[in-house]
Amino acid sequence: MDAIDRRLLAELQRDARTSLNELSRRINLSAPAVATRVRRLEHSGVITGYHAHVDPAAAGRGVVALVRMNCYGPGCLLRRDADTVREWPEVLQVHRVTGDACCLLMVAVATMADFQVLIDRLAEHGKPSSTMVLSSPVAWRPVEPPDASV
Repeated sequence: MDAIDRRLLAELQRDARTSLNELSRRINLSAPAVATRVRRLEHSGVITGYHAHVDPAAAGRGVVALVRMNCYGPGCLLRRDADTVREWPEVLQVHRVTGDACCLLMVAVATMADFQVLIDRLAEHGKPSSTMVLSSPVAWRPVEPPDASV
């Protein structure tokens, strides 16, 4: 990845809807050259998709929490039902982690009653422990690949 690729990534993370023509103007490359570089970044797995950033509260899911699961062994959430959990709309992220937990989930639901139902569902897989999110001063940040020349 060179400096041009890093500039492309910065522009696409700023606004993924930017046209290839506009990107080529900003990067000072031809549109075909930009298209080739973007395709290469997609095929190599650097760019994994394009999406809109959605505020959970504005979308009707104002109760956001981080849930640590202690569920090692055959009943583990990630071993037994990972595909099922991926389809639960309340689960925004799942991370396998080190330490005293097996995995960490970020969840968003509409109400505390919905949160209780989700915790009960998760409890079938192990011991959930939750932390409510009060605010997110840094909810998302663009990834800046390190400069290889440094």
